[in-house]
Amino acid sequence: MNPPSPQRPRRAAGNAPRAVRPASVPSSQAGSAVQRPGPAPSAGGAPVPLWRLLTAVAGALQAIRGGQSGTTALAAVDAALRPGVQALLFQVLRQAGRAEALRRQLAARAPAPAADALLCSALALCWDPQASPYEPFTLVNQAVEAAKHHPATRAQASFINGCLRRFLRERDALVAATDNDPVARWNHPAWWVQRLRKDHPQHWEQILQANNAHAPMVLRVNEQKCTVAQYLHALGAINLGANAVGEHGVALHQAVPVQSLPHFAEGWVSVQDAAAQQAAPLLLQGLDLSQPLRVLDACAAPGGKTAHLLEMAGPQSPLQVTALEIDATRSARIGETLQRLGLKAQVLVADAARPQDWWQSQCGGVLFDAILLDAPCTASGIVRRHPDVRWLRRESDIAQLATLQAALLKALWPLLRPGGRLLYCTCSVFRAEGDAQVQTFLAHNTDAQLLPSPGHLIPGNADKGGAVPDNLTGDHDGFFYALLQKSAQ
Repeated sequence: MNPPSPQRPRRAAGNAPRAVRPASVPSSQAGSAVQRPGPAPSAGGAPVPLWRLLTAVAGALQAIRGGQSGTTALAAVDAALRPGVQALLFQVLRQAGRAEALRRQLAARAPAPAADALLCSALALCWDPQASPYEPFTLVNQAVEAAKHHPATRAQASFINGCLRRFLRERDALVAATDNDPVARWNHPAWWVQRLRKDHPQHWEQILQANNAHAPMVLRVNEQKCTVAQYLHALGAINLGANAVGEHGVALHQAVPVQSLPHFAEGWVSVQDAAAQQAAPLLLQGLDLSQPLRVLDACAAPGGKTAHLLEMAGPQSPLQVTALEIDATRSARIGETLQRLGLKAQVLVADAARPQDWWQSQCGGVLFDAILLDAPCTASGIVRRHPDVRWLRRESDIAQLATLQAALLKALWPLLRPGGRLLYCTCSVFRAEGDAQVQTFLAHNTDAQLLPSPGHLIPGNADKGGAVPDNLTGDHDGFFYALLQKSAQ
């Protein structure tokens, strides 16, 4: 989980926002050479001019450049336009490095922020004709139209028109001139690229490529309600293609609204990436779930992993789960998740780093048998789902978050009974938040032993030798897992 700041994107492991194609484009076309859609319809069915979508995209991009999260920026968009705007915005964010490099080729001095955001949005969407959601000429025409309609860009409409027309004429040369720029090539900040090259010298390119792709929509089947096989059959009955992934997962061949999923409201499935689905099995493996075990899920919102723990234990198990969340609004989502799934847990609004505020008063001071610490992190492993993360994060965030992670480990370790286990995880691919964090913890806690663990799970399709068995395609978010056991004194 990311730190609860409105200026930073939150990780929602079970309910992260997903890229949606414009309403007139089948989602199965995402990530491929697309067929050109017409104007996206509004909620009332009337076509929405493309220039209106581009205006909203540019406004959201400008907000993100100013430090807002993509979630916050999109929330300000008219609800009728939001699906189409989100689709275009996500594509812009995935190509923002290239777009800014091209803009520098076209205009050495950046225009005013609103004009620059619109110009870069258009360049991001049309620089690669094979990936463009509309014909490049159409995008250029509509971008100029957007400039004419908005008071903040009206004076720069001729400038934007000139830049984009020149780009269409000189595209190949301009693109070639940016190919040696690592930010343009990889569409990540230079420090991010350098960090990955250091942390993952064998896989850094794979990680960056995966980050610029569309994430699959993966479901976790609630086996208190049905089996994976049964749910695959239910999907097939409504012509939704899918395949099993891992022990409890189902990957859809194309994303759909959750309302379209069979028995979603009844709690048959939840949206959760395959990497995140490994948390509950790792923590509970080898435990006798017929005993009244006490489990703490620290930093628990929105409740996906809390629910998975309870689903695996089953309705007859006396397993007791306490779910902590420091943010009251996000804590409410845990309750909503559990209610939909028909599960119960103790949910507390509390700071996991301050056990003195809640452990004695709310938990009776009883030690936990197992602790899940899904720690705040940079979210560098879920960039496919939150493409704004790469542009919002600063390199200094890594050290700050690593300090917070260490503080959480230090605070929670004494709450674990002798012989108990703690699963430390982050949705990060940076070693400072994963392997390095755990190695430091082990060096300072001689009563801790590292059990067999996946370590860093790399997004993409490469095999990872020695890892906990992953889904067949390996198409998962980046994650880190370390299972720690306390000595039985």
